[in-house]
Amino acid sequence: MSEGYVVKVAGPLVVARGLPDPKMYDLVKVGKDRLMGEIIELRGDRASIQVYEETSGIGPGDEVVSTGEPLSVELGPGLLTSIYDGVQRPLDVIMAKHGNYVARGVEEPGLPRDRKWAFEPTVKAGDEVVPGDIIGTVQETKVAVHRVMVPRGVQGRISHIAAGEFTVEETVAAVETPSGEIPVTMMQRWPVRLPRPYREKRPPEEPLVTGQRIVDTFFPIAKGGTACVPGPFGSGKTVLQHAIAKWANSEIVIFVGCGERGNEMTDVLLEFPELLDPYSGEPLMLRTVLIANTSNMPVAAREASVYTGITLAEYYRDMGYAVTLQADSTSRWAEALREISGRLEEMPGEEGYPAYLGTRLAAFYERAGRVVCLGSDGREGSICAIGSVSPPGGDLSEPVTQATLRVVKVFWALEDRLAFARHFPAISWLNSYSLYLDQSEEYWNREVDEEYARLREEAMAILQREAELQEIVRLIGVEALSDQERLLMETAKSLREDFLQQNAFDDADAFTSLRKQFLLLKLIMSFHTVAMRELGKGRPIAELMDLPVQESIARAKFIPEDDLDRFAELQQEVEEQLSGAASGVKQA
Repeated sequence: MSEGYVVKVAGPLVVARGLPDPKMYDLVKVGKDRLMGEIIELRGDRASIQVYEETSGIGPGDEVVSTGEPLSVELGPGLLTSIYDGVQRPLDVIMAKHGNYVARGVEEPGLPRDRKWAFEPTVKAGDEVVPGDIIGTVQETKVAVHRVMVPRGVQGRISHIAAGEFTVEETVAAVETPSGEIPVTMMQRWPVRLPRPYREKRPPEEPLVTGQRIVDTFFPIAKGGTACVPGPFGSGKTVLQHAIAKWANSEIVIFVGCGERGNEMTDVLLEFPELLDPYSGEPLMLRTVLIANTSNMPVAAREASVYTGITLAEYYRDMGYAVTLQADSTSRWAEALREISGRLEEMPGEEGYPAYLGTRLAAFYERAGRVVCLGSDGREGSICAIGSVSPPGGDLSEPVTQATLRVVKVFWALEDRLAFARHFPAISWLNSYSLYLDQSEEYWNREVDEEYARLREEAMAILQREAELQEIVRLIGVEALSDQERLLMETAKSLREDFLQQNAFDDADAFTSLRKQFLLLKLIMSFHTVAMRELGKGRPIAELMDLPVQESIARAKFIPEDDLDRFAELQQEVEEQLSGAASGVKQA
């Protein structure tokens, strides 16, 4: 280690001199409390350091020690079920040892050093291995198998490998290379700002099934895709993130609480261990890593937290898993960038954000994707990155939202108007979009039904036309509309209330499979098509809008997943009542 001394302190920014051979992003320890920091600027012999902890008490002359290594995270068994801060300090361990508050200078390893894991080799002595090859497995939790991989830069022949129980620091195998024998442990270290390598990046093809009808049917996201969730305060960004974390068909969930209010993160920390994974019946935490960096924690660690989260996601992606990364919210991360940039006296960009805001956001989202992993088996893994944005006052023209929209392919615009009307998820169907529709249509046609694309287009056209007609209704009333337009308004209301709106507290409605989504949409659109036909035959609009089957359609979203045959009966009921064949029976 090399030493220097402090010459200036400006909040979380410390300027030091005398560090021999400093390098960008080197990790340093500041002051007698050995506060963790990172070099973010070099000017001559002066190194600017962002400190990840409170800097009160630090003054000129205090020592600064460089480790000569970049900020890195520990990767290995023990990550799942853990709760970390922005620089991978385990908060549960710190609370047990030091109390409810994180004391300055506290250092705890990211992975437990005393816990032993049952290692099962998948290769044998004499086998040739390359970086990324899986040499063994560990049952990390009941629902997740941890695949131990050959580290980057290690290639050769397995000279020794053993089964048994080991800690993450003990050698489980040795690889004979041209430069000598290299021991392999179950733990790797990786710099958070350096993307982990892969063999090939492929376009996303399979949709991420979230069980939220407005997402899966109208604005889908693919495994390996990117999404932005902007919305004002109280519009349900965190609620939507939680729903996707619970119901999405990904295998690993990384949830980064980046600068959110402490009470929101408390809810996450208390609720996630209680939630049951709908796919395994076990606690959701068994396949989840939580990174909590609340708004009252040091601002610099907030900037590092998203890199910590994406690095953990890349590690599980490299094992061949489909990973969902939730970042809530990137606006707070951008505010941390702005604060540090201001203290560095950099030229400000729009609204005071640094000029490189767009570049940093793009670099973060570009680490998502579907890839062919390193290794000789050609396995695939994916990271789906979903970041919420909190624009001040709900202004979607502000810099963070606009910079995010330039790099993501899905835009779920949340509206407080819908949330206040108790319409959840409060996603605006008029302002949102998805660029994964082509891939989604291919999947729906293959796995569900070929009518999907037509029904979706017709339903979206009805919702858009309703928005136009509502202006007329507000001015001169619904009586000014034609019968066809009044029927369209009624269908749009059914789409909004019976399809787009979901009840998270109802077991049958909280999650909807793709098959049920299609059947429900087909039922609503069938009513509209047949009713339009009957209007053309001269049946009065009042009679069509007062049929008993409409109540059955409204209740159809509560049909359980194991009783989807009921939709065929409802379809028949629609046809009979609208055609008048059974009207006499119903009235009797």
